Amino acid sequence: MKQWIVPAAVTAAKNEIIGQFGDFLGGILIRRGIVTLDGARAFFGCDHLSDPMLMSDMKQAVETVRAALDGDKRITVFGDYDCDGVCATAMLYSYLEAQGADVDFYIPDRSEGYGMSIGALEKIAANGTELIITVDNGISAVKEAEFLKSKGVELLITDHHQPNASLPECAACVDPNRADDPSPFKDLCGAGVVLKLLAALEEDEEFVLDSYADLAAVATIGDVMPLKGENRYIVQRGLENIRNEQNAGLTALIKSARRPVEKITSTDLAFTVCPRINAAGRIVHAEKAARLLLCEDDADTARHLAEELELLNGKRKTEENKILADVNKMLDENPRILKERVIVLAGEGWHHGVIGIICTKILEKYDKPVVMMSVEDGKARGSVRSIEGFSVHKMLMECSAPLTAFGGHPGAGGFSLPADKVGEFTALIHKYAREFYPKMPQPCICADMEATCADLNAENVKQLSKIEPLGERNPVPRFLLRNCTVKGKRAMKDGLYTSFDAESGGVTLRTITFKVPFEKFLPNVGDKIDMIATAEINEYNGKESAELRLVDYRPSGFREDRFFAAERVYEEICRGEGCDKRLAPRVIPQSREELMRIYDLVKKSGGKRTAEELAMFDGSVNYCMLRITLDAFAEAKMVELGGDCTPRILPVTEKRDLFASGLLFELNKQFKG
Repeated sequence: MKQWIVPAAVTAAKNEIIGQFGDFLGGILIRRGIVTLDGARAFFGCDHLSDPMLMSDMKQAVETVRAALDGDKRITVFGDYDCDGVCATAMLYSYLEAQGADVDFYIPDRSEGYGMSIGALEKIAANGTELIITVDNGISAVKEAEFLKSKGVELLITDHHQPNASLPECAACVDPNRADDPSPFKDLCGAGVVLKLLAALEEDEEFVLDSYADLAAVATIGDVMPLKGENRYIVQRGLENIRNEQNAGLTALIKSARRPVEKITSTDLAFTVCPRINAAGRIVHAEKAARLLLCEDDADTARHLAEELELLNGKRKTEENKILADVNKMLDENPRILKERVIVLAGEGWHHGVIGIICTKILEKYDKPVVMMSVEDGKARGSVRSIEGFSVHKMLMECSAPLTAFGGHPGAGGFSLPADKVGEFTALIHKYAREFYPKMPQPCICADMEATCADLNAENVKQLSKIEPLGERNPVPRFLLRNCTVKGKRAMKDGLYTSFDAESGGVTLRTITFKVPFEKFLPNVGDKIDMIATAEINEYNGKESAELRLVDYRPSGFREDRFFAAERVYEEICRGEGCDKRLAPRVIPQSREELMRIYDLVKKSGGKRTAEELAMFDGSVNYCMLRITLDAFAEAKMVELGGDCTPRILPVTEKRDLFASGLLFELNKQFKG
């Protein structure tokens, strides 16, 4: 369960944004911080890239590349194995090859780690390379730069990551996040920086956008960069290129994912194209993805490579399912893991290329920071994903003693350490979280505005297309709808999905969820619910109508503040941190009647509702008391609790006084008085 946040309603009737865009679209813009017409022009009106020559060292970078081309020097593009790095590699390699350069590219295997390594550079230097140009990496490669200098190899760095205090010694270092960089736009991805370099080399922005905006757009979305300013413009231009099928590799990849190329959206790129490009680097080697993007107009080769990436993406999903099965087993056997502030998991032989994805899935399910480690051959490699307000980079810094390498930013990171240090590292993480975050940040879902079904008519919903492309910091608009009546519900695709009719404001809209199976959709026809949903246009038989996609729902009037307070107390008790003794009578069962009421509630649910759902749809039960009671039942083998805390009644072979010994006896003894 997440906290729901909805910005305050717009009260200024004469606001210039409302006057220009109307109450509906204008209200969304204002809640997203666009409160003046100048702000709206900046959001909607970016139609060019800022001058690339404003970037620090861009002049030197252009001179270095031109000198290498004129001198017929051998050039190596040094990339990265993620979507951004692969796209950036393909862009720069393609351009240099078209200029007649003696050029190759090198993308490290995941086992080599992120960025340049001495081992890789030794191989490249031995191959006769005279100039290395990095893309999406290099800003921290101080030692590697010194090594290249000793070998007489020139280095040009293009990157977008945050630099350290000292920059590597090189011919040029182009990074918008350098402290001395005066360029106006700082949120470029690695491929975006390459796009700027190509524009500077060509002195023709339009030609460069026509040639490479498609790959830069995919990289911008794949690296989850904010879709504002120049990024928004790059993605708009890139989508035009993709819809016109200008790159045979991208076209083949989209078709292999069964998406219509002519209608491709930024969301499609995020959920179909980017994962397939990433799959190559996760499962085998990212070079396969780069070769696909370099096909350009070779449709046959592109189709063959796209099929290979489709297979690799399938293998990636298989590996994910294997690891998820292991994780679910771990959580079933040791549910205490979920009660810690940070979920820490380690497994033998987990594919290190996919544990980052698993981290994200566990984070989305349990709303806690997640650390996952793959242990193999005496070494452990890990990934971290976090919630807003809990910094991964700060955690790794504070817990770095056992680590051999680490890096990251507030939301995600990676690290490595000896396998025999996993226990020590886990203890440091829990100690850090306890000391720095006694009260963890509460994950939330943000809605753009409160609305009724009547507000979400086809005319209004069609206006939402004006704020596309959608993505990071420009997400799909979400709406809070209160007191909706469930008018009817239907199973879809053999019960995997749910469709229901929601009525508010005198209007009924079809609502669909692809995340909640029909048997797990708890409201009955006639029930009142609050929900957060997105809206889109459905076309059927030439008629357009508005339709909703469910994001989250609750019984109308549900008190989330009480739920979160009870949840926090429960986890504090489980971790041995205690609780205020004055709360004990309200959160720890005191009588057989309280136990029987919860037992009957579980029995009535038929093993189909989680503890969270039981508390949500029976407002009379305190969540902390419910969880403690379920733990006591599980201890007495009266119920079975899975990792998702869905209680299932077990046959009772003997009667037992739960207050005489065990969990409830110890808790009441501890908090008595």
